[in-house]
Amino acid sequence: MSLEENKAAVRQLWGHVYDRKWDALAALLTPDCWHRDMPAPDRDAGARGPKNIVDRLRIGFDLIERFDHEELRIVAEDDLVVLEHRERWHFGTGEVVENRLASIHELRDGKIVKWFDYWDINNMISQAPQWWVEKVAEASPRDFT
Repeated sequence: MSLEENKAAVRQLWGHVYDRKWDALAALLTPDCWHRDMPAPDRDAGARGPKNIVDRLRIGFDLIERFDHEELRIVAEDDLVVLEHRERWHFGTGEVVENRLASIHELRDGKIVKWFDYWDINNMISQAPQWWVEKVAEASPRDFT
């Protein structure tokens, strides 16, 4: 795949995340895809496979009313795409979380095989509503490996 095709696949992936098009997102992931949130307590395990990745994302994202997303920079080399971006999560209870992150994606034949997100967990927890933090904390990392 070309560098531009790989960048387009990553942009499509994030579009599906924010639009919550979970089946479309899963279709962009290889069967052995590995997703890790690097600051999360289960960063070494993360989630493996499209179903587990989508299930894990939905724990937190289904509780958010809407998203704003801003791409700051995207760089591609070979089958690697790095995206620096900013998210704004709007909760129905009025809180807004702004999260700046760098996401690293490895592709194989136009699909994502590895997806690692780097962000500031303290920033997120300090802005998110307590009820959301508690709900997300209820999930077990063992459910997604």
